[in-house]
Amino acid sequence: MRTSREATAITKRRILDAAARMLRERGIEATSIADLMQAAGMKHGGFYKHFESKEDLVRQAIASAFGERIAAFDARKEKEGEEAAIQAYVETYLSPAHVDHPGHGCPVAGFGADAGRDREAYAGAFVAGMEALVERLGGTSPDRREDAIRRLCLMVGAMIVARASGHSPLREEAIRAANDGMP
Repeated sequence: MRTSREATAITKRRILDAAARMLRERGIEATSIADLMQAAGMKHGGFYKHFESKEDLVRQAIASAFGERIAAFDARKEKEGEEAAIQAYVETYLSPAHVDHPGHGCPVAGFGADAGRDREAYAGAFVAGMEALVERLGGTSPDRREDAIRRLCLMVGAMIVARASGHSPLREEAIRAANDGMP
């Protein structure tokens, strides 16, 4: 029995969702195809029906992870306006929930360093995602772009320090310092 295109698309989406979450939790190298297929509720052999390689999956999962963040920002912007969306994004980003749940958070903080180690394979997808975040965090004017890049770097750095600090006081201090230094 042949699988319909709709069922194939649903299955692929399930794999991408699992991959986007696991990559943010574990990083690229520590995420195996077998583990992510199991997390998606599938057998390892079905992987190649949807992806050419692990690199292909990671590129698509990068786009998916950034897409989640962008969609949430855009929905809030539509409802509450640009400045409210930026403020809410920063507050959500610099929160204990984001520290504790990297699988649902920012891909830059989650596995940006891993992606940077293999720039050839992932740079295009990562740069496109980061550019979309920068655009939303500051718009397209040169002055606002610089602030948006500063904002993104400050948030990502604070998240990495907070996560690496465990439950030490440095965790909360990093989040507070980033909030205080936000442009």
